[in-house]
Amino acid sequence: MKRAKPLELTGENLTTELFAQITLNRRPVRLAASAKRAMQRSNNFVRKLADNDAVIYGVNTGVGKLSDSRISRDDLRHLQLNIIRSHACGVGEPLDEAETRGVMLLRANVLARGYSGVRPIVVETLLKMLNRNVLPVIPCRGSVGASGDLAPLAHLALVLVGEGEAELEGKQMSGKTAMKRAKIPTLQLEAKEGISLVNGTQVMLALGLLALRRCEILADTADVAGALSLDGLRGTPTAFDPRIHALRPFDGQRLVAKNLMRLIHGSEIRESHRDESKDPRVQDPYTLRCMPQVHGAVRDALAYARHVFEIEMNSVTDNPLIFADGLKGSWVKGLKGKSVSAHQPINPSTHPPILSGGNFHGQPLATALDLMAIAMTQLGGISERRIERLTNSDYSGLPAFLSEHSGLESGFMMAQVTAAALVSENKTLAHPASVDSIPTSANKEDYVSMGVTAALKLKQIVRNVETILAIELLAASQAVDFLEPLKPGVGGRAAHRLVRSVSPPLKKDRALAKDIEAVMRLVSEGKIANVLAT
Repeated sequence: MKRAKPLELTGENLTTELFAQITLNRRPVRLAASAKRAMQRSNNFVRKLADNDAVIYGVNTGVGKLSDSRISRDDLRHLQLNIIRSHACGVGEPLDEAETRGVMLLRANVLARGYSGVRPIVVETLLKMLNRNVLPVIPCRGSVGASGDLAPLAHLALVLVGEGEAELEGKQMSGKTAMKRAKIPTLQLEAKEGISLVNGTQVMLALGLLALRRCEILADTADVAGALSLDGLRGTPTAFDPRIHALRPFDGQRLVAKNLMRLIHGSEIRESHRDESKDPRVQDPYTLRCMPQVHGAVRDALAYARHVFEIEMNSVTDNPLIFADGLKGSWVKGLKGKSVSAHQPINPSTHPPILSGGNFHGQPLATALDLMAIAMTQLGGISERRIERLTNSDYSGLPAFLSEHSGLESGFMMAQVTAAALVSENKTLAHPASVDSIPTSANKEDYVSMGVTAALKLKQIVRNVETILAIELLAASQAVDFLEPLKPGVGGRAAHRLVRSVSPPLKKDRALAKDIEAVMRLVSEGKIANVLAT
């Protein structure tokens, strides 16, 4: 297979599509020449400042509450190494391959912008690791998402200096061994490089981008599953008439209504109950009639999250930041022993523009991640209610629990219970992490985002919703089987064929766990969602 052309990383050109190519498909990456020049300029300024003993946070001071402690010139390298060693306090299961690759790529992209003051070799080493799939073992817990994802990013940084743990070719080993086997020289960190490797939102962002991809697949899958359930319950498409949605023109709502009309086109089941004299129902329940409004709101929430993530991907989240463009060497004069702090007015003719700020704070991402969690919980909730209608003969007009021998057999009774359990779990997980805060670093970092917590909760919610939709697809397929020889709409037929390719009709009771797992794989791989593209 032809190897993909390497992406020239500039610090400003990442997209969600490129992120997926690199993290999931291992597209190679290299540092663009323009980025290398920008990085070298800011690094030159940092080195000159350090040589003149100007006081710069994280370069020759301690960090956090210890920022008032001055570090001697002889200890500057040791300080940077100590920062990553002391911050490597992560716990919990390690990030998976895609998540780890995402963190590495995003961190390299931030540093490539040239506002962090680190040498180009730092990013070049990260990209070599990425291209040769040297994966630092990064525990998933330990970040409060404020002064960056400090703990997990420190575990990443340790491998660059030949410490910590890494995975190579499916085997875990010391970081030193992994780098040696991959023939990547380890680094001796210079001024500001340790703090620049750990300051940023790249863990919560990587998790969020990967979750977003899955969530967008689920949004399409829910439309397909909902259309099949509509036919299985002999619902009407009247509520999807575009004239209704033109009067409330939310983007997501209009798109879902359009999708549903297309998916149920050609439904023989619909034609069989069009005669109102034979079907006294006036309106369908909300779980059918309001799919455009509910599914559409989910899509609009995901669109907001995508907007936030796309901004963050190419943003600089380091601290302090180096604004080196256009300055000449004369600004170093007179700085010996003076503090370059956020409390001083910046005059480019006399002071280097090195500014301490809070771009590392994860609040924008944490809020978006929590919104995604709420939206996915809603998507799973309405799906479970459709499962209930499909299995409840009081509402469906179908055999109880979709069993041919109700009573003797339980059919889909427990499958609905499983879906209900997952929905209730999601309701607990959907409580926003971003409204919480806990002070850290002796109250220096006194309001934090909890962004990684939000991302980890979202990851479990997404998996639960994949399972819930798989159960709906199984139940809806069983329902339309009972309505044969009538056929569902074109989208429903395609979805039904996919389900039946991995799960035969339920003719008698059997353990459905494997069926659920098989259909969930169709969901997670995007095969059900692809019905919308045909």
